[in-house]
Amino acid sequence: MKRFLPLYFFLGSIMCFAQDFDATLKEISTMEAKAALTQLMSVSSVNTGNYDLKYHRLEFTVDPQVAFIEGEVTTYFEAKETLTQIYFDLVDDMVVTEVLKNGVSQTFTQDANDELVITLSETINAGVLDSLTISYSGNPENTGLGAFEQSSHNGDPIIWTLSEPYGAKGWWPCKQDLNDKADSLDVFITTPKFNPNNEAYIAVANGVEQSQVMDTETKTTHFKHRYPIPAYLVAMAVTNYEVYNHTVENNGAPFDIVNYVYPENLDSAQVNTEVTVDIMELFTELFEEYPFALEKYGHAQFGWSGGMEHTTVSFMGSFGRNLIAHELAHQWFGDKITCGSWKDIWLNEGFATYLSGLVIEDMDEPADFVTWKAQRVNSITSLPDGAVYLSDADTLSVNRIFSSRLSYNKGAMVLHMLRKKVGDTDFYQGLTNYLADEDHAYAYAKTVDFIEIMETATGEDLTEFFDDWVYNEGYPTYTLNCSQPTETTFEIEVNQIQSDPSVSFFEAPVPVRLIGTQGEVLDLVLDNTSDGQVFTELVDFTVSEVLFDPESDLISKNDNVTLGVADLALASQLRLYPNPTNAVLYIEKPDNVVVEQVDVYNPLGQLVLKSAETSSIDLTPYSVGMFFVKLTTNKGIINKSVLKN
Repeated sequence: MKRFLPLYFFLGSIMCFAQDFDATLKEISTMEAKAALTQLMSVSSVNTGNYDLKYHRLEFTVDPQVAFIEGEVTTYFEAKETLTQIYFDLVDDMVVTEVLKNGVSQTFTQDANDELVITLSETINAGVLDSLTISYSGNPENTGLGAFEQSSHNGDPIIWTLSEPYGAKGWWPCKQDLNDKADSLDVFITTPKFNPNNEAYIAVANGVEQSQVMDTETKTTHFKHRYPIPAYLVAMAVTNYEVYNHTVENNGAPFDIVNYVYPENLDSAQVNTEVTVDIMELFTELFEEYPFALEKYGHAQFGWSGGMEHTTVSFMGSFGRNLIAHELAHQWFGDKITCGSWKDIWLNEGFATYLSGLVIEDMDEPADFVTWKAQRVNSITSLPDGAVYLSDADTLSVNRIFSSRLSYNKGAMVLHMLRKKVGDTDFYQGLTNYLADEDHAYAYAKTVDFIEIMETATGEDLTEFFDDWVYNEGYPTYTLNCSQPTETTFEIEVNQIQSDPSVSFFEAPVPVRLIGTQGEVLDLVLDNTSDGQVFTELVDFTVSEVLFDPESDLISKNDNVTLGVADLALASQLRLYPNPTNAVLYIEKPDNVVVEQVDVYNPLGQLVLKSAETSSIDLTPYSVGMFFVKLTTNKGIINKSVLKN
């Protein structure tokens, strides 16, 4: 699934791709943070833990021109203990008019804690399956941050929902416990027809559309969803959508990708969404069949930038490839298996970010994936601290939960480093086992669960890896002191300092590329387990260049390589800035050091610039990506890596 482009197009496309990817990721994390902002402290009721959800029948009546909903919600549940009362989450501006149990009216109250409290006319015993039907209506609280929004596009009205993390109670009576999914649901959306043309609005929701029933003034659309789903992933949208399909062959069991887009964006959307089929096939090949293949996947355009991965239908602010990949990835990591707490949010966001990187690895050129990894690392190391796993205090900060630096980028690169540590076979087998695990599939998982499954798949003790890279903070800085004492041996001393005291030493495989005077190349991976560790490697050529981590596989910063230099302090005293750069690099050095020659290499070890200018390096003519600068001085040779954005 590789694309080969003319060089002039390739160089320009990398620049556009790099800027687009980071901009889109920022939109995704910002949008998800805003969606959670006003509701983060408003968690589910502690009183809803005494029953298990089984099924919802959701019947909604809405008009895209009006911020109002009328509904009848029937919920089936199994009592976990003897019940005389039952609680649902519902904001108090949603007015309940009636609650029925087997056709009998029940007594109820609504309190200021956003709880609907129902006093049962008959006791429900533990283990008994029963149901309640709640009739309600109201103008959902419009926070401007999602939940239930009435707005417009191109002058046409639209209603859409976005309930992550606790916004579902703003528009329907539900149970928002992160650890209880309803096994299935049916959604019926009744909408008025257009005036004066008497045309019908198009409604979209989770699952497969079953029917559209028309009468004189309204249309009712029925969707059926038969997979477990939490309250925050239940969604609907209504406007004058145009609808078109792509088909995924799925090894002889085809299903549709159904796209609901604004009429004014139809032409561009039809072009851009075609790649979803390729991405779907890639994820299926790497992990497992699309988790909801018996139903559908789809996109529904809505009124925010970024997107939201509602089960079987992602709501999309645009249709760039990165956004499509990120939201589709969530169908496996976030929707099939949902993070069991906000501390474990990286199991949703880090995974989706990494899978969007895997799309680049598969569909683009190798240099694109190297650049993508280098940009993640640059984001991660922009500050010296920060863990992937959240503390209790972190869960009170929506900006920390949805941190693009830590939850998204560091989570993604931790996965990549785990892949490099255990190898592709065990890595992908571990993720496949994780998705198939009967305790977590279509349910919830926490970081400890993921670690246990990966240890079983790999046969390795991964405690130290996850302690260093997930539970604790910071990153290493490496200095490699290299020499060639004989024609056939090459010595590399690996030194490391840490940016945060929570980690005493980062054990990691350290990639090194040796380049010979005649263009020879030898790739090494050093199993670095201690500071000052010396590796002696056999070579059959004279080494002229040493590239540290040429594929950007490590989270690290300010790394240095010295070749034939005894004074390691010189490596840190010689500085290239700004790094990253988008144009000119400047060379800062001690007065007693003379820079005699500057050579710039790409990750393949190919010389791209040779300059006698020793105070600056102009990278303006070159594409975005990683470069390695070889500084030949009167004290020896020093190599440094730089990123051009």
